[in-house]
Amino acid sequence: MARLSLKDLDVRDKRVLVRVDFNVPLGDDGKIMDDTRIRASLPTIKYIIEQGGIPVLVSHLGNPKGEPDPKLSLAPVAERLMQLLNRKIVFAPDCIGDDVNGMAKSLKAGDVMLLENTRFHAREKGNDPDFSKQIAALGDLYVNDAFGTAHRAHASVVGVAAYFENAACGLLMEKEIEYLGKVLKNPERPLLAIIGGSKVSTKMHVLFNLVNKVEHLVVGGRMCFTFFRAKQYTIGDTRYERDLVDDVEELLGYRRLYLPDDIVVVTDAKPGIPTKVVPAAHIPHYVKGVDIGPKTREQITQFIKEAKTIVWNGPMGIFEIDDFSHGTAAVAHAMAEATEQGATTIAGGGETIAALKKFGLMDKISHVSTGGGATLEFLEGKLLPGIRVLKHKAA
Repeated sequence: MARLSLKDLDVRDKRVLVRVDFNVPLGDDGKIMDDTRIRASLPTIKYIIEQGGIPVLVSHLGNPKGEPDPKLSLAPVAERLMQLLNRKIVFAPDCIGDDVNGMAKSLKAGDVMLLENTRFHAREKGNDPDFSKQIAALGDLYVNDAFGTAHRAHASVVGVAAYFENAACGLLMEKEIEYLGKVLKNPERPLLAIIGGSKVSTKMHVLFNLVNKVEHLVVGGRMCFTFFRAKQYTIGDTRYERDLVDDVEELLGYRRLYLPDDIVVVTDAKPGIPTKVVPAAHIPHYVKGVDIGPKTREQITQFIKEAKTIVWNGPMGIFEIDDFSHGTAAVAHAMAEATEQGATTIAGGGETIAALKKFGLMDKISHVSTGGGATLEFLEGKLLPGIRVLKHKAA
């Protein structure tokens, strides 16, 4: 059943407690390096304002270990949000307490309030009921728009929902559930999954869940070298996850699994080092694999052209170095072209988003998921705690 949406609520003259994911990267100077997550929740915030409601925004930032840390204050986020919304932001010095309650009660239509980092309190991660109740007291309605934290059973994600009759999805959360849910339940076929990155360990359950659902499951990035070892290939000096070789061996029996045919190798993974393309089954002992080769790029591009629904999580190589970025670039550009041709394309994961930004293709994908671990757990088939507590729509 579909979850209750923000658009199902009457927010006029109500304080809407919105769990957002403003866990953005900060530079050494305390400035925001990437505001993607802030921008992702703007539709929800703007909708509440337009409907006469008052957004009270709740988020964590970093991992301050349950006590205040000025370096992890949400103050820079409040400043950036003010620029994006072009309106004053009421920034609270805490997320609970009498002072914060007073500030919340004095809010008027058109105001936007941002609470200080919830993780300045150890009770946030502990999903403490009293802490949840204190946060809940700041709103008349509760909306969760933080898909990126939906896999965390924390107070501001799960606990607060118990104090509201109609806990609902924000517009971003609704979009994430819609796109990712279709992949698992009713995708337009052929369905293609491209999984890359460095660690099989973080994506093993996703691979096993998707391999029976897709027409093709492509494995790239450093992950593929663990598979190569399971096939008893030589992999040179490339690192792999030795303790997972036996686990991935079970996946090798699936006809739908596709592993790279050729690999770009170097003697040292640094810019300017000469590259060489070798067969995946015969990587010399003195080199490291850094990207998929041209034959593999061509095959994956063909898979993408034929597919109607494509999920991509994780780069094909060390894309941050231009000489090793060709595989990831080929996937990104093919995804953009597939979108233009009418396919549904979904990309997720921090490195994948960074790659799309590098190639200027963020707005050429049907849906870019804001979740990292949450996206992976959703694709594993899990019902995430932050989604489980949201109400179903009436039948």
